Amino acid sequence: MTGASGFCGGYVARGARALGADVVCLGRRPGPEGTRHVRWDAAAGPPDLSGADVVVHLAAAVGDPASGRLAERAFHAINVEGARRLLDAAGGRPVVWVSSGSVYRAHDGVVTEDHPVDGQRTAYGRTKAAGERLALSAGAVVLRPRAVYGHGDPHLLPRLRRAVRRGVIRLPGPDTLLSLTAVENLADACLRAYAWPAGPYNIADAAPYPRNETIARVLPGVRVREVPVPVALAAAALRAGGVTRYAVEQLAYGLVLDIDRARAQGWEPARDLGDFLHHAEPTG
Repeated sequence: MTGASGFCGGYVARGARALGADVVCLGRRPGPEGTRHVRWDAAAGPPDLSGADVVVHLAAAVGDPASGRLAERAFHAINVEGARRLLDAAGGRPVVWVSSGSVYRAHDGVVTEDHPVDGQRTAYGRTKAAGERLALSAGAVVLRPRAVYGHGDPHLLPRLRRAVRRGVIRLPGPDTLLSLTAVENLADACLRAYAWPAGPYNIADAAPYPRNETIARVLPGVRVREVPVPVALAAAALRAGGVTRYAVEQLAYGLVLDIDRARAQGWEPARDLGDFLHHAEPTG
């Protein structure tokens, strides 16, 4: 596994251990307790996959940097060149490749895996799309979750909280439906997908969520105010009030993932936002 020291990877590594797997975590930092660590810098050299039967790749450059060539190069070094090195080392092993719904062309409505994968607005989206093209060409199973959430999430919910000003959060455009992915649902798909036919699979909760209502549920007491998308994009260009292009992309466009292809393989999302809100964060 790569990325086991991160939020999503940690859930996958612990789930694999619970199933009795011998988990080897490739990366700069160790994974969860009970796993073996092999150091690998995705931006530098090839990984050592000696003895591995299955490769699950979650490591990625993530975040929301200011646009520009430096950010693009940094993301490309890991999400594309690191991807190439990992695929070369994998040889004929089964590879489960965790991509993102951010690879899709912006769209208000339901998207299947055949929806165009171009026109990404951020370095993250562009480099994830380039990396997954390599993975698909190599015969990998590619998973496309969207807006992964859960206990320990260092990205989605913290970004929303930082955007609150005086009890108000400003959201781009009118209310819309959004797919979200519980981290437990993604982890379950990762642990099953090595046996699926090669190709892309959308991974999300069973039903989409109304954006404004969902924000009100996860940020109780915070008022939602809608602003025109062009205004939000202008603020993102200035990075005013913590607004970024990535945040606008995630919240303005009602991307709903069709998950029938994964369901046809016997996978079913077992968790939803209500489970997250009603269960205390685990400790230890």
